[in-house]
Amino acid sequence: MKRLTALLGVFALVCGLGFVCAPKAEAAIEIKIAGMKPEGEPETISMHKFGEHLEKLSNGKYKVKVFPNSILGKEDSYIAQTRKGIIQMCATGTQTSALHPAMAMLETPMLFDSYAHARRAMDGGKTFQLINEGFPEKSNLRTMNAFPLGFRHFYTKKPLKSVNDLKGLRLRVPNIPLYIRFAKECGISGQAMPFAEVHGALDQGIIDGGDSPLADIVSKKMYEITPEITLTGHILVIHSLYINKDFYDKLPANEKKWFDEAARLAADYVWKEMEKIDKESEKVILANKGHISTPDKAFHDHMVKAAEQTWNLFRETVPNCQEILDSAAALR
Repeated sequence: MKRLTALLGVFALVCGLGFVCAPKAEAAIEIKIAGMKPEGEPETISMHKFGEHLEKLSNGKYKVKVFPNSILGKEDSYIAQTRKGIIQMCATGTQTSALHPAMAMLETPMLFDSYAHARRAMDGGKTFQLINEGFPEKSNLRTMNAFPLGFRHFYTKKPLKSVNDLKGLRLRVPNIPLYIRFAKECGISGQAMPFAEVHGALDQGIIDGGDSPLADIVSKKMYEITPEITLTGHILVIHSLYINKDFYDKLPANEKKWFDEAARLAADYVWKEMEKIDKESEKVILANKGHISTPDKAFHDHMVKAAEQTWNLFRETVPNCQEILDSAAALR
């Protein structure tokens, strides 16, 4: 017994001097981030990329656990969880306009001519800054980045050859005032309904089509029922990663840089990949006997005029609306 006690004493002394026993590694801090899109779509890709970069930048101090496909509830639910600090982060789009009306301008109709134009405005540009003015204080959320989910295009049962083909066309629209108003100004009979109900409504003849980014058209196989895809690009869907403001504010300055850089790199990846995603989606549509057409100038001009009418909604609710519109126009 005395010999055992002596050996244990020597072992403790050696460990104390640091010759043998390695220090116990600290457990990584888990960051939970929720989103609505399934795996493989740009929003979820962005969340995973953010996690990869944050873990690398922090040398393993932080690990990100992604909850896609509305696992933690619908958008309003996981946004509320993020605001309260139940989870640290989330990904969403203009749903945040309920907290700060200017956020709806991320998806202003016919505001952006291309991904390059939008990126100049959103990727640290003045337009992005103007939209976010006052948002953190109102929401207890901080917008970490902005990235595209794709331009919305029409998918219909019959081809849209001219503006006249829009008149009275029954198209599904999200139940959002901006989208409903835009459809009306285009001459479309907008039918507000959840995206999950679109297939059934098409089968029953309740609607003639709808509008979505190409990636969504492919993932939901809309081309099987509505093979006519018209590349109007009338609204660019933009989502962002958001972080609880209280959590972010308490981070040391060097760790804030990790989070900022991880968010920047995640968005950068999606911006670079988006055009490739669109091209691949077009190939899938054409390979499955879908048709893709580009509207003529008269059609495009009609869409622009309709969009400008919807901008009045922003003028009623967003004090710096015109400054936001002007900042985007200056970057064309």
